[in-house]
Parts: sequence; C-alpha cells; structure tokens
Amino acid sequence: MGKIRTFFFDTYAIIEIIFGNPNYNDYTNDIVIATTRLNLMELHYTLLLKYGKEKADRCYDEFVKFTIDVDDRLIKQANEFRASFKKRGLSYVDCIGYTLAKSKGIKFLTGDKEFADLENVEFVK
Repeated sequence: MGKIRTFFFDTYAIIEIIFGNPNYNDYTNDIVIATTRLNLMELHYTLLLKYGKEKADRCYDEFVKFTIDVDDRLIKQANEFRASFKKRGLSYVDCIGYTLAKSKGIKFLTGDKEFADLENVEFVK
C-alpha cells in the first residue's frame, strides 16, 4: 500500500475520474478526498444532463461524505482571491474550493487550465 495523500477534488477532477480519464488513476487509491457541496452541485448537474437522475443522484450520494462545510470567513477570502484574478474568469465554486484547500494545507486537484500555474495546485489534464 502506498502513502495516503489528501487532495481537494474540484468538480473537474471528480468528473474526470467518473468518466474514466486514465490520467486520474493515481488519484483513486490511497487518497483522502475533500470537496464541498457546491462542487457536488456542479457534478450532479453535469451528470444529470449526460446520464440522467439515477446516476447523478448516486454519484452525489457517494461523494457527499467527503464534503467540508464552507463558513463566512472562507467565502470572503474566496471572493478576495477571485477579485485578484478577475481577468481569468474563475468561478465562485472553484475559488471557494481553491481557498479552502489552501487554508487546510492540501493540494487543489484540477484540470482547469486557469489554475495550472497557481501555487498549491495539482494540475492533471
């Protein structure tokens, strides 16, 4: 068994794992997952459109146990982060996830190119 690592999974990462992207195989074993309900909202919507309600509900329910609550302080920090990178057009949900990951000292796992050059990011396409 390998060393257990912790990552914040943004919606992009979760979707790539569900869709079977082999580049994410290293993030399916010996991993502690963190995410938010906001990320699961995006996930549910994407799967609802692509696969229907049953799969969307099942995947949401599988990942909900990995969610971390977002408090008011974090929302304000995420907005400050988003404002500082306004030209990149980052989403609110991504900014909350990135800020949360950074505050917890865990890597932000994503394939979103807008985050590729930022610190504390594990970028996988």
